[in-house]
Amino acid sequence: FMTLNELKYIVALARERHFGHAAEACFVSQPTLSVAIKKIEDELGVVIFERTKHDVRLTHIGETLIEQAQHIIDEVEVFKNISEHGRDQLSSVFRVGAIFTVGPYLFPHLVVQMNQQTKKIPLVLYEDYTSRLKSKLHDGEVDAIIIGGEIIEPGIESIVLNTEPFYLLMNQNHPLADCDSINGSMLNEQNVLLLGEGHCFRDQVLEACPNCVGDARLNKKQRITDGSSLETLRYMVLSGLGVTVLPKLALGGANDHPLENNQLIAKPINQELASRKIVLAWRRGYPRPQAIEVLKETVLKSLDAILKTKN
Repeated sequence: FMTLNELKYIVALARERHFGHAAEACFVSQPTLSVAIKKIEDELGVVIFERTKHDVRLTHIGETLIEQAQHIIDEVEVFKNISEHGRDQLSSVFRVGAIFTVGPYLFPHLVVQMNQQTKKIPLVLYEDYTSRLKSKLHDGEVDAIIIGGEIIEPGIESIVLNTEPFYLLMNQNHPLADCDSINGSMLNEQNVLLLGEGHCFRDQVLEACPNCVGDARLNKKQRITDGSSLETLRYMVLSGLGVTVLPKLALGGANDHPLENNQLIAKPINQELASRKIVLAWRRGYPRPQAIEVLKETVLKSLDAILKTKN
């Protein structure tokens, strides 16, 4: 019957969607990988992959089989840990991914907090879009992810770590600078700078504050909506180009400096949905639950420390 290596082959092909790339990832030749995958399909009596000249995609039954194959691979890791006399779950590298609007603000504090642990975990840190982090988590490329919003997907466990409100960032001389708080209608005539397409925070801002984009027929102001990062948006606000919306985590900037020596002012947005949940997610049955628990507690401490300093 099929071997563990053959299961790794089908998982790799599901991830890469390309026979050559999957073979490279598994350190075997392409013919070896192709023969092994055909053997598995013949043994199971099902087609796992649809093949064309330019594409490889999973069938419906293939998606279910790949999920189970990944589970088996994870369980083998559990077995290895047990067989190695309870190898310390905190000693080996732990891969953590975070979205672009969380990573730059959380990671510096997370590393400091982790280094203060009695047994610190060596971390490999990634930043990416939510959709790609979810894919990497499912494929076993990362061990845990930190995203802005809840995740409900098969085979994934998650926990809400914190909820942070949104703030409107503006120049100190802006007409709204004297307001105690901001409501959505105030943004209708403002040049609101947003992140570009693909950032989940952009979608969350537009959901909470649809007035950010206004009505192009009534408002002829040019709207810059393709900032590449929150820090880029911050500097554009500082230059006088407009205003932007930030999560509380980002109020101090990536280097945790004050708001540009008081040249910028942040006001809370008094609007329903003007907040986001920070969520930690990992694969169900992941073989290092102690590492997940340490990460959870450390991120909680880090978020608490960061958000308290920004009150």
